[in-house]
Amino acid sequence: MATRNVKVENRAGVHMRPSTLITKTSHEFKSEIFIIYNNVRVNARSVMGILSMAAMYGAELTIEAIGEDEDEALNAIEALFTSKFAED
Repeated sequence: MATRNVKVENRAGVHMRPSTLITKTSHEFKSEIFIIYNNVRVNARSVMGILSMAAMYGAELTIEAIGEDEDEALNAIEALFTSKFAED
């Protein structure tokens, strides 16, 4: 298991488009990927789960991956957050 902390830096927060990008990216890996925010852990392959977290601008989340390609998965998800989901 590997974890990485990320911060929501796009002004609109993690709404439908970022949630969809996270889910789509998560499906590219064999590892199980979870997002943890306010002690709630959701599957990164669930758009509704991610949306239910209501992670707004400035929120700090933990990404957790478990599996053979966990480091690559974390890098890919972190890159989405770093790029501000190509919104700003």
